[in-house]
Amino acid sequence: MPTKSGRSRWQRLPRVLRWLYPGLRVKRWLLLLLLGLVVVSFGVAFAIGLGTMVEVTDAVSRVVGASLASRASAVVGVALIAGGLCAVVLSLAQIVHSIAEPLRERENRALVDVLLADRVRPRGPSVVAIGGGTGLSNLLRGLKRHTSDITAIAAVSDEGGSSGRLRREMDTLPPGDVRNCLVALADDEAIMGRLLQYRFEDVPSVNGHSLGNLFIVALASITGDFERAVKETSKVLAIRGRVLPATLDHVVLCARLQDGATVRGETEVSAHGGAIERVFLDPERPEGLPEAVEAIGAADIVVLGPGSTYTSLIPNLLVPGVAEALRRSNAIRVFVCNVMTQPRETDLLLEASDQVRVVLAHAGGKVFDYVLINDAVPSAGVLSRYESVGARIVHADAEEVGRMGLIPICGDLISDDIYAWHDPDRLAQAILRLRPVGEPVV
Repeated sequence: MPTKSGRSRWQRLPRVLRWLYPGLRVKRWLLLLLLGLVVVSFGVAFAIGLGTMVEVTDAVSRVVGASLASRASAVVGVALIAGGLCAVVLSLAQIVHSIAEPLRERENRALVDVLLADRVRPRGPSVVAIGGGTGLSNLLRGLKRHTSDITAIAAVSDEGGSSGRLRREMDTLPPGDVRNCLVALADDEAIMGRLLQYRFEDVPSVNGHSLGNLFIVALASITGDFERAVKETSKVLAIRGRVLPATLDHVVLCARLQDGATVRGETEVSAHGGAIERVFLDPERPEGLPEAVEAIGAADIVVLGPGSTYTSLIPNLLVPGVAEALRRSNAIRVFVCNVMTQPRETDLLLEASDQVRVVLAHAGGKVFDYVLINDAVPSAGVLSRYESVGARIVHADAEEVGRMGLIPICGDLISDDIYAWHDPDRLAQAILRLRPVGEPVV
């Protein structure tokens, strides 16, 4: 129960004494452990005739004889040791159970699976994933099973839906892509994902908003800092890794079309339908978040994509600090091609090499060495549904990618469900199998 200071009584105790607080089901087993150790000590003393136990043995020997007394002392000693060890083993088992059971229940998994995951993941490589939207979220879901050293860098140029409304009404950075990354990296994604992705309906004041977006924006308002709001949300979700915006500057995505027209705003860029010549940010040179730039420089692996080419991937590369860090990076740098084109936005990017060429043109230089390309075909039903809305499968022209001085890696990377998108596990495994350029790929 909280005290007047707002702290519970156990919080006021020294950390060591908190183990003795009522209700932990630990004290009784600690006492049994102590008793067991004492009994073992007496048993050893009886068995080898040390200290005061010699006097006991002498008294017995005067009554029953020296030989019989010696054997009796040894038997008593062995019995005490056996009994004490049983008490020690039982108490240790119960202490472990009392400590581990709450952890197992929180994870909703077998304890051995929790321990294996927590011991294996920290040994994984340091991975930076750059992008946005569903593609980046899928990648993060796969990576978090292999490493906890993950940094997701998300674009902040979104202007549609809930994020766009909050951006205009609250003068804040759009939280949508950041929210999706946080959910993907959450320990308990099943319940936390449903909670933060929940959208209000038929409530005029918040209609269409997701709870996660409101939560992040509220924290940003309270702390006065969007970056800190993201970090605090990360703590709430106990995520594996961290999520960072590419920049804290308010930017607008613009596109110059091949017919000379210019469109402004991510939603317009995505929906306009004209052939895009180039996209750019307004302002043109936003400051990259120092933490994001440092993460790229320290990473073992840097992944760009998958995600909407013009509206999720390239906006990150238009932040000078991010692009420069990528060009300088000595990490394993990999670009993940999209499985399908995006209607109206990337209708002309039908080949994997088309996506590569466009990204490199905006990056101002070589920012990746490997190109992961899906060469599997979705089921006829899935393909038909995508084609009905104007999407087309991206052709894996690995030879052309190779002629561009890059290393194409082709494989079956798509999921077996109703969507033509990357399977999180297959994609993560394909990335983690890569080795620095010059070393053999395993």
